[in-house]
Amino acid sequence: MSDPIIVCRCEDVTLQEVREWISRGYTSLEDLRRILRLGMGPCQGRTCIPIVQRELARMTGKSIDEIGSPTGRPPAVGVELGAFTSD
Repeated sequence: MSDPIIVCRCEDVTLQEVREWISRGYTSLEDLRRILRLGMGPCQGRTCIPIVQRELARMTGKSIDEIGSPTGRPPAVGVELGAFTSD
């Protein structure tokens, strides 16, 4: 057995996992991002999103343009409640 191919290093997602979810009917990039947390790590998808776009295109017959790019969302950070009050 060969080593798994890691697609998303931040979230430790393999190519096999991506293919399994696509074959289950999750054929949009946004669906895969929510299920597998692709693009939600420190790199914000700079590595994994293009790979998953190509795999979606290959498995669904869609073009990369049809698949589209993910909606950009800044990382959430905690804010102390004192930031909302005046002293």
